[in-house]
Amino acid sequence: MRHQLLNRAHAPEDEESVFVTMTDLTISFLLIIMIMLAFFATQLRTEDSVSREKYDRLVAELAQLQQANPLEAYLSEAIEQRREILFELRDRLKLEFPDLEVVISPEQDALRFQGEGLFASGSSQLERRPREIVEAMGRLLDDILVCFTLGVRAVRGPDCGSGQALIEAVQIEGHTDSDGPDLNNLHLSTARANTTLEVMWNDDRSILQHLNLRGQPVMSVSGYGEMRPIMSNETVEGKAANRRIDLRIIMYAPSTIEEVREVTRRLERLTPTGDGL
Repeated sequence: MRHQLLNRAHAPEDEESVFVTMTDLTISFLLIIMIMLAFFATQLRTEDSVSREKYDRLVAELAQLQQANPLEAYLSEAIEQRREILFELRDRLKLEFPDLEVVISPEQDALRFQGEGLFASGSSQLERRPREIVEAMGRLLDDILVCFTLGVRAVRGPDCGSGQALIEAVQIEGHTDSDGPDLNNLHLSTARANTTLEVMWNDDRSILQHLNLRGQPVMSVSGYGEMRPIMSNETVEGKAANRRIDLRIIMYAPSTIEEVREVTRRLERLTPTGDGL
């Protein structure tokens, strides 16, 4: 019994000893962790960090990559400018000739006139009113081309906006329906396109002074006969739609960024009153 009492008397001291031992172990463990952290800190190399200068350069390069590619930006702008040119031509023609049926092609790359609206069936001669329409179209086109071409009459005045795209060609296309021999239709469509350009030229010969980047006149003609119908030739309506003149605008399409820069340089040389080549 006395032995048991002695054991009970010493029990709190034993528990305190165990507590002290656990505390010492914890402190020792934390000390080991601190030593290990200090060791790893001494192993860090300066090469693993990036200087402020290099960091700023990387950020700038990333910003450049995020910007639009100059070539893609030019091509996108050229498409939008062509669309604006066609809408302006159509709207200004409609002001002079409110009943004129002229539409923009679904691809938004050409003005489309019904062949019957300009030329009599089977003819390449322009009567009085159709001739007035073609003359007006030539004047309006001449007025617009100064902003999108090069040559002695090219300008970059305030009326030109901020566009930087150039026109490669303005093509007057003649088309027919499927009636008659194929070769005759080809000749007829070409003759109608030639007549259209001749009337524009006679009214104001300056229209041939608008040049593309290679120094060539942008105005051109072509005849397709019945080869490019827009509707079926099986109906009267379809044939009427296929007998037409298309005024197609082809924008200059660079293939490299350097060619885009060349366009910019050529346009920057122009003055508000015009500049040579």
